[in-house]
Amino acid sequence: QVQLVESGGGLVQAGGSLRLSCAASGRTFSWYPMGWFRQAPGKGREFVAAINSNGGSTHYADSVRDRFTISRDNAKNTVSLQMNSLKSEDTAVYYCAAARSWLQTDDRRYDYWGQGTQVTVSS
Repeated sequence: QVQLVESGGGLVQAGGSLRLSCAASGRTFSWYPMGWFRQAPGKGREFVAAINSNGGSTHYADSVRDRFTISRDNAKNTVSLQMNSLKSEDTAVYYCAAARSWLQTDDRRYDYWGQGTQVTVSS
């Protein structure tokens, strides 16, 4: 089992940057592909980015490609999301999650979830 705790959210102006981190407990963290999702008020949960178990492959939603970067450090049991050139439409609660297999964009394929961290981008 994996427990996930996100941090790094906050308020930032449009065009700015934030770095989200997700700390995982459990010795099996390195087995899991990891993903970031977000949920804006009144909307469903949306896939943002994913990284495979060894960090060698990544996948992004079109809306964030070239602005966001996902990475992981299996030695430290962490996964991060560097967010640059933020836009007001990036405002949401961001969640990290552990998937059953690689390249999943459907949140139903993710077994473990953090509690979320709020990102607010002011225009």
